[in-house]
Amino acid sequence: MTTSVPDVPGAVNLRDVGGLRAGAGMTRHGVLYRSGNLARLTGSGIVALGTLGLRRVIDLRDDDEVAHAPSPLEALGLPVLRVPLFLGSAESFLARDLPLAELYRSLVDDSATRVVEVVRGIARDQPVLVHCTVGKDRTGVTVAIALAAAGVDTEDIVADYARTEAHLPEWRNTAVVAHLRRIHPHARHLEELATTSPAPVMRGLLGDVAARYGSAADYLRAHGMSDDELAELGRVLIA
Repeated sequence: MTTSVPDVPGAVNLRDVGGLRAGAGMTRHGVLYRSGNLARLTGSGIVALGTLGLRRVIDLRDDDEVAHAPSPLEALGLPVLRVPLFLGSAESFLARDLPLAELYRSLVDDSATRVVEVVRGIARDQPVLVHCTVGKDRTGVTVAIALAAAGVDTEDIVADYARTEAHLPEWRNTAVVAHLRRIHPHARHLEELATTSPAPVMRGLLGDVAARYGSAADYLRAHGMSDDELAELGRVLIA
């Protein structure tokens, strides 16, 4: 399905979203990348990231996350489009202790115009990298909506989303969960929110969007995206 990218030391959960089935076509390689945060890029990681030829980075993190873990992209001169995708902060959603499926429903409902902004950014400049802190939830939802709107097969979108768990090292999960558990000792959904990307959750989200709007493309239309913009999205993503 997807192809590998060059080793980028310090990058978290970085991958090319090429090679997914879209009817008779497939998503193009080297057009859309997704990842977690880039704050730990080493010098060689910055050089390796430069080999991808990126023309834009779309950062979905809130102001506190960016201040805590800034991305060292100045050396590459890359334009960064900041679209904080949670209304509030990432911390506020952890405090609400929502199950993952409810978090995603809240994201598509409450941040719809921002999802449209991200999808427009994907269609406008390529190669493009979309990232948040882990590359699982905000990145997973917006990339999934973009792919679905472009006509990518649902099960390939779900499989791409579900791959994230395998890209999160156990040491990272242990450290993150321990840290969050100190802050939210009674949270019931903490491990799910911090470490998992279950296929049924993404399948359910896409099904819910289709049931309520007709399709992912209709969801984007309902929140301001034009038919011409959607056609351009399909043109750049699908071969």
